[in-house]
Amino acid sequence: MGHESAQHAGRDETLDLAAGAVAGGGLEVGGRGVGRAAGGRPAAEYVVNQPHDGYTLFVGASGVMSIAAAAYPALAYHPTKSFVPLSMIANFPLIAVIPADHPAKTVKDLVEWAKKNPDKSNYAATSPAFITATELLKLKSGMPATMIPYKSSNEMIMSVIQGQTLIAISDGPPAIPMIKGGKVRAIAVTGSERSDELPDVPSMAEAGYPDVNTKLWSGFFMARGTPQPIVDKVEAALRKAIADPEVNSKLKAMAVTPGGGSSAEFTKMIDDDIASYQAVIKAANLKFDN
Repeated sequence: MGHESAQHAGRDETLDLAAGAVAGGGLEVGGRGVGRAAGGRPAAEYVVNQPHDGYTLFVGASGVMSIAAAAYPALAYHPTKSFVPLSMIANFPLIAVIPADHPAKTVKDLVEWAKKNPDKSNYAATSPAFITATELLKLKSGMPATMIPYKSSNEMIMSVIQGQTLIAISDGPPAIPMIKGGKVRAIAVTGSERSDELPDVPSMAEAGYPDVNTKLWSGFFMARGTPQPIVDKVEAALRKAIADPEVNSKLKAMAVTPGGGSSAEFTKMIDDDIASYQAVIKAANLKFDN
């Protein structure tokens, strides 16, 4: 989506694109003609406070939107009340990895080992996204594990390599090279389907835990209050762009599943996401600092 689709109100102007943390390591669908940019929650707040004229879009990821809404009750915005979710760009599962030399070969093996060795059972995490994913596995399996915080996904994976932590549920970019290099062992990907990038690694559903179905995503948003004809026109342009075969091919090359569904579908998915994360946070008694 570029200059042409910005002419929705009779003005020949380029859209401002505020980019938060984007799933998949930098998806740039619709990112031509970027004006101002910010990151994460400040970017979301920036867009909410701009004129609701349809000329400022937000590229938001699940961590800044649905997960943040569940984790931070005092959040200054709401993903579906402050914004109109226009269309999802893509989503992707997380990958559960353990030390390459650990005796467990499957998720159930790991759960049984952890139950027999609770004092040695811990997990690495960097953010609410990875914490809630791992706590969901704990809730569904009964596996004991204490969270060890790290500053980055790379540090999180390195802790598993070095045997400092038992498991990490991670996004793909830091994990996949280490899996393919034999530095860590992948025992499952979250959700019901295998990853094209790791076809030999079972899904959590295959591993016996179908409810451990966390997927992260990114998508386009516009401030709620924007006139509906503008919303409709921009949504249509974005869906057309995401459905383009070349764009689809580039997304799949990033090991993500292309989106491109409707605003209504995206909105429902986000609301369902928020409810699911809230349930995990409540059941696990999690508290997050703003």
